[in-house]
Amino acid sequence: MNAIKIILQVTIAAATLATLPLSGLSAAGVSDQINAETLARIEHWVDTEFKDSSITREQQIEELSWFAKAAEPFRGMKLNVLSEPITTHRYEAEMLTRAFADITGIAVNHELAPEGDVVQKLWIQFISDQHRYDAFINDSDNIGTHSRSGKVLALDDYMKGEGRDVTLPTLDIDDFIGMSFVTGLDGKVYQLPDQQFANLYWFRYDWFQRPELKERFRRIYGYELGVPVNWSAYEDIADFFTHHVKNIDGERVYGHMDYGQRHPSLSWRFTDAWFSMAGMGDPGFPNGKPVDEWGIRIEGCHPVGSSVARGGATNSPASVYALEKFIDWLKRFAPPGAIDMTQDEAVAYHTNGNNIAQQIFWYAVYTADMTKPGLAFVNEDGTPKWRVAPSPRGAYWQNGMKLGYQDVGAWTIPRNMTSTRQKATWLYAQFTVAKTVSLKKTLVGLTPIRESDLKSPAMQKLAPRLGGLVEFYLSPARKAWTPTGPNVPDYPKLANYWWQTIGDAVSGEVSAKDALDHLAEKQGRALAVIQRKSELIKCGPRIRKASETKGEQYWLQQPGAPKPKLKNEKPPGVTVPYEQLLRAWKEGRVM
Repeated sequence: MNAIKIILQVTIAAATLATLPLSGLSAAGVSDQINAETLARIEHWVDTEFKDSSITREQQIEELSWFAKAAEPFRGMKLNVLSEPITTHRYEAEMLTRAFADITGIAVNHELAPEGDVVQKLWIQFISDQHRYDAFINDSDNIGTHSRSGKVLALDDYMKGEGRDVTLPTLDIDDFIGMSFVTGLDGKVYQLPDQQFANLYWFRYDWFQRPELKERFRRIYGYELGVPVNWSAYEDIADFFTHHVKNIDGERVYGHMDYGQRHPSLSWRFTDAWFSMAGMGDPGFPNGKPVDEWGIRIEGCHPVGSSVARGGATNSPASVYALEKFIDWLKRFAPPGAIDMTQDEAVAYHTNGNNIAQQIFWYAVYTADMTKPGLAFVNEDGTPKWRVAPSPRGAYWQNGMKLGYQDVGAWTIPRNMTSTRQKATWLYAQFTVAKTVSLKKTLVGLTPIRESDLKSPAMQKLAPRLGGLVEFYLSPARKAWTPTGPNVPDYPKLANYWWQTIGDAVSGEVSAKDALDHLAEKQGRALAVIQRKSELIKCGPRIRKASETKGEQYWLQQPGAPKPKLKNEKPPGVTVPYEQLLRAWKEGRVM
């Protein structure tokens, strides 16, 4: 793989947060200000549940004592928060709420619901101004929505202002690895990272190491079996296992796994971020500028179009190529029935089976489920027979572009609530990510948010059981994996169009080009509606009349996205040995 030149600019907002001169309590010397009973409870939690931490026992006691002291005005309150039901959030709901209540006297009802329900309930609350939940752990994919809506608390303003006295002095914003993802186009931070995971390439390392399979692959395709750098190599490997190897240890195997049911999860497969892997957008981190991985073009901070005719790329040749590959691979290389599966069904099939050779992008949030003792692809000593690596890139990808998706589930606090509830909620949000508890939460859910946790002895000890996940997160490569960015002004509305229209192409009702033309049209109309309804919205859409557009030919002749169709969309396959990749990560190189 050519070296990826990654320049991750630290946002002004994040730098500001890291150096805030906080008033009120210091996190040091607070333990002598609380009563003996509370201190005993704090020591109990530190010595039992939170023994694994990136800070010392004394620092943990002081940090938790700060929470106990800061929470005194709010004792007896009950908060309601909502998140999706992944392992990390189950741990928060079942364990951290107990610890928080025991230490602060604030009860928390931490509800769990499917991701789609979380987004729907959040948006209903915002548009109705009816207060049901005090906070949501909501994907940073919504940053473009939150930063424009006026409904979400701008956290840097809050920490410097009204929330100054309840902001943890040891929060250490610089230690979070995903702050750029929760920063709006206005430079303000709107969410606090709670859990994070990337979509990575997953493969059966043990099968790839078999001498007879390596020799057979070399004889058929003319190069080495290894981690695929580009889509051509991924396709060759998928073909190899599905149509040439066919059976391993008496079991039918397949070279690819995905899902294609007309379901909301199908939209996530694309917005999370299939087109960026193909190379549809422009270079830039954390998202392409001026055209992002949704194909939306911005001018300044204003979305101006989605279709190629308006300078967007949703229906560009690169997008058509990406969708055609998705459908082709699903039909030719995946197990029978995968095309009718949802995300959850595909994950269950993969987790409980032993017949998938590779998956082009696999949600690392399921690492905990894929490392359980007794699984067919886990060794007796607990180490996995699989590994993870960067997802391969499509034919349109260029250096300097994002290469994949990274989700940041982040605390999102409504503006429309009483100051008292806001402060109590902010305390709980910070508690779930404080250094006292964040390492243990990471060890449970394997969704790291802090650099200090990744570098901790406990995480380094666990690393051999996680198939390269820790090495990936400590490498420069992680910076090319980012969530949906601020170009998208209304994530809930626009995301719905994707699975509906792409589903038509997957089912064969329309061609990939027709489906994407329709998607670009629907997305463009939605942007225009947002513009009409919110003329005064900051950084709102500015959609020109059809007569004012410059047309497809003009834009396809300009540098960057949208890009004209390549003469050859299947260049020679390229692979690298996994050991070479791992060595590069440990040396601080992308490849």
